[in-house]
Amino acid sequence: MSTFNIDNFLQPGEILITLSTDIGWSPYFPIVSGVVTEIGGLLSHGLQGATKKFRTGDYILLDGKKEILQRLPQPE
Repeated sequence: MSTFNIDNFLQPGEILITLSTDIGWSPYFPIVSGVVTEIGGLLSHGLQGATKKFRTGDYILLDGKKEILQRLPQPE
Protein backbone atom coordinates (compact mmCIF):
# COMPACT_ATOMS: atom_id res chain seq x y z
CA MET A 1 0.00 0.00 0.00
CA SER A 2 1.46 3.34 -1.00
CA THR A 3 0.76 6.58 0.80
CA PHE A 4 0.61 10.12 -0.53
CA ASN A 5 3.36 12.40 0.78
CA ILE A 6 2.87 16.09 0.02
CA ASP A 7 6.59 16.68 0.65
CA ASN A 8 7.28 14.94 -2.68
CA PHE A 9 5.15 17.46 -4.58
CA LEU A 10 5.15 20.82 -2.79
CA GLN A 11 8.29 22.93 -3.15
CA PRO A 12 9.15 26.26 -1.48
CA GLY A 13 7.70 29.21 -3.38
CA GLU A 14 4.98 27.26 -5.15
CA ILE A 15 1.27 28.05 -5.06
CA LEU A 16 -0.88 25.37 -3.46
CA ILE A 17 -4.23 24.81 -5.20
CA THR A 18 -6.48 22.36 -3.38
CA LEU A 19 -10.10 21.59 -2.59
CA SER A 20 -9.75 22.71 1.02
CA THR A 21 -7.27 23.00 3.86
CA ASP A 22 -7.38 22.30 7.56
CA ILE A 23 -5.04 22.63 10.53
CA GLY A 24 -2.91 19.77 9.16
CA TRP A 25 -1.74 22.00 6.30
CA SER A 26 -0.31 24.61 8.70
CA PRO A 27 3.34 23.47 8.44
CA TYR A 28 3.25 24.17 4.68
CA PHE A 29 1.83 27.71 4.80
CA PRO A 30 5.22 29.36 5.55
CA ILE A 31 6.78 27.42 2.64
CA VAL A 32 4.33 28.24 -0.16
CA SER A 33 3.87 31.59 -1.88
CA GLY A 34 0.10 31.31 -1.89
CA VAL A 35 -2.88 29.06 -1.27
CA VAL A 36 -6.02 28.74 -3.40
CA THR A 37 -8.90 26.60 -2.17
CA GLU A 38 -12.18 25.71 -3.83
CA ILE A 39 -14.03 25.75 -0.51
CA GLY A 40 -13.90 28.99 1.46
CA GLY A 41 -14.26 29.46 5.19
CA LEU A 42 -15.07 32.09 7.79
CA LEU A 43 -11.99 34.13 6.88
CA SER A 44 -11.54 33.24 3.22
CA HIS A 45 -13.27 32.89 -0.12
CA GLY A 46 -13.16 29.79 -2.30
CA LEU A 47 -12.67 29.56 -6.06
CA GLN A 48 -14.81 26.79 -7.49
CA GLY A 49 -13.15 24.79 -10.26
CA ALA A 50 -9.58 25.83 -9.42
CA THR A 51 -8.34 22.24 -9.09
CA LYS A 52 -9.71 21.44 -12.54
CA LYS A 53 -8.36 24.55 -14.25
CA PHE A 54 -4.75 24.29 -13.05
CA ARG A 55 -2.26 21.40 -13.07
CA THR A 56 0.97 20.61 -11.26
CA GLY A 57 3.79 22.49 -12.96
CA ASP A 58 1.66 25.36 -14.28
CA TYR A 59 3.12 28.83 -13.90
CA ILE A 60 0.54 30.98 -12.16
CA LEU A 61 0.02 34.63 -11.31
CA LEU A 62 -1.79 35.04 -7.99
CA ASP A 63 -2.65 38.53 -6.73
CA GLY A 64 -5.17 38.51 -3.90
CA LYS A 65 -5.48 42.29 -3.71
CA LYS A 66 -6.42 42.56 -7.39
CA GLU A 67 -8.35 39.25 -7.36
CA ILE A 68 -6.20 37.79 -10.14
CA LEU A 69 -5.49 34.11 -10.65
CA GLN A 70 -4.27 33.18 -14.12
CA ARG A 71 -2.02 30.68 -15.86
CA LEU A 72 1.16 32.14 -17.33
CA PRO A 73 3.10 30.87 -20.35
CA GLN A 74 5.81 28.32 -19.60
CA PRO A 75 9.25 29.97 -19.59
CA GLU A 76 11.51 29.01 -22.46
